[in-house]
Amino acid sequence: MSIKNKTGIPYYITTPIYYPSAKLHIGHAYCTTIADTLARFKRLAGYDVFFLTGSDEHGQKIQKTAESAGVTPIEYVDKIVASFQELWKRLEISNDDFLRTSEKRHHEVVQEIFRRIRAKGDIYKGEYTGLYCTPCESYWTELQLDENGCCPDCHRPVEKVSEEAYFFKMSKYADAVLKHIEENPDFLEPKSRRNEMINFIKRGLEDLCISRTSFDWGIPVPDDEKHVVYVWFDALSNYLTAIGFLDDPEKFKKFWPADLHLVGKEIVRFHTIIWGCILMALGIELPKKVYGHGWLIVEGDKMSKSKGNVVDPILLIEEFGADAIRYFLLREITLGQDGNFNRDALITRINADLANDLGNLLHRTLNMIDKFQGGILLETSGETELDSEIRSEALKTVEEYYNLMETMQISDAVKTIWTFISRANKYIDETMPWKLAKDESQKQNLANVLYNLAESLRIVGILISPLMPNTARKIHEQLKISEPFEKITIEDAATFGKIEKNHEVGKPEALFPRIEIEKPEPVQKAEKKKSPAKKSEEELISIEDFSKIHLRVVKVVTAEKIPETDSLLKLTVDPGDGDIREIVSGVARYYSPEELVGKNVIVVMNLKPTKIRGVVSQGMILAAGKGNKLEVLTTEMPVGAKVK
Repeated sequence: MSIKNKTGIPYYITTPIYYPSAKLHIGHAYCTTIADTLARFKRLAGYDVFFLTGSDEHGQKIQKTAESAGVTPIEYVDKIVASFQELWKRLEISNDDFLRTSEKRHHEVVQEIFRRIRAKGDIYKGEYTGLYCTPCESYWTELQLDENGCCPDCHRPVEKVSEEAYFFKMSKYADAVLKHIEENPDFLEPKSRRNEMINFIKRGLEDLCISRTSFDWGIPVPDDEKHVVYVWFDALSNYLTAIGFLDDPEKFKKFWPADLHLVGKEIVRFHTIIWGCILMALGIELPKKVYGHGWLIVEGDKMSKSKGNVVDPILLIEEFGADAIRYFLLREITLGQDGNFNRDALITRINADLANDLGNLLHRTLNMIDKFQGGILLETSGETELDSEIRSEALKTVEEYYNLMETMQISDAVKTIWTFISRANKYIDETMPWKLAKDESQKQNLANVLYNLAESLRIVGILISPLMPNTARKIHEQLKISEPFEKITIEDAATFGKIEKNHEVGKPEALFPRIEIEKPEPVQKAEKKKSPAKKSEEELISIEDFSKIHLRVVKVVTAEKIPETDSLLKLTVDPGDGDIREIVSGVARYYSPEELVGKNVIVVMNLKPTKIRGVVSQGMILAAGKGNKLEVLTTEMPVGAKVK
């Protein structure tokens, strides 16, 4: 394969520094999860990654909110920033730095940038009279307002302000920034955002107001401390602060220009036009790429406190786990487009993709290795057409995944992994290891199949590590891979057969338990009296209803009475795929435990598990009864056969 580690190549990725909103929501988690996944992938591919996030803490809105709460601005933001850092910790965000704009190191950078651009003649003092949106910290002209005369970004009222201010000659750099965007199609993505910015610049750029005197929560302007630096001139400079613009020239040379600024589509203008003009004024190269992702929509509508549809990510993580949330956001939403967050869709993904597909593949594989080979992967020899196919598909998946991740097609990369997981599950059904285990002449084929399954899982664990780091680590540990998890690289996935022969695997542990959805009781309506014929007709079920019941032939492996009961037996049954389960059955008055052991019986496999006398029963054995007689239904059909 052509995949090679990009050993030591620097890669600098940033999210925007987040504004300290009093309430966290799932949208905060979305952008940072994308950035973290890309950062983890780049590390996996060998890059020397620096991943930055942080908090944008200055401005009039913060000062007013803090005053109304009876605290200082720094006391107000300290508490909120702590909640962001806690969220990143719970989401397993692997940022290398968290920059707060209230830090001294950042103040020094902003003031030095101000001095350099002012010395160049590109900053001047004047009088500002205009329209200001406090929530967005943005100035607007009359022509830029929406149809209701409000802020075009947040659509809230603007206020007319007039005060002495410093201005940055942004208009001077309009043509240069426009030329850069037009001549470098990869600089701004997706294409729709690029077109928006080109049209915005062509309408004309005004000089940018970069200071205020009506509040003092901000970075003082050098030599004129009644002014504080306007928030965007302050905030955007954070990308230089974190990589040593003033104090570490080697680090700055290594990581600048940034490889990727990942931002929400509503702030693309600031990160391309304003930031581009500032960097040109400084004589510093522009970032290689700015990517404007879409919004996260909740139940078809943009999140809003007034609408009451704000989703708390901490509560979601506590209920479903960080990896499940990360998986849903990355799989469900195509990067660059708006995406819908839906709780029911999340649960469906957890049950179908994580519990059934991935979790079941790991559980079945380790169970069968334990049951058929004592937990040991034996020497392989020769291969069937199916063996060759699964090996080929594994390596093809790695290459497709690598190319998709390199081009930031994350959702498609995730789907590629799951296509292979489905193929591996099908490989089990095609090769039927439980059948091979019964035939001494097929022992070598069995060894090949189980080894191929373990190797497939090892590769899957590597591929999912950027998006689901905890789950990847669990797979690594359950397979008992000797190489430290932190040292795994993409090259390890690009080779099939890295697990040594006679390797001992671990015991299976559930990755994702299925989530049972409690349906509300239907509202009972008053019923009219019906004729007996009508009532009998309503008791009929459709063929679709019957097809939902999964009946399978299983073998009773063990049976024992449940203490302090007269009617209950605890049975251990083998459905033929290694997924051994326990079932409680009320047949103790009719059968001794010894009578049932070894019999092939029919079980309802998809019955909701229930706890009976302290035992979780995972199914129901079919029996026929009349009067005082009851007989368990047995069959000569092989274990694993489905009842149709």
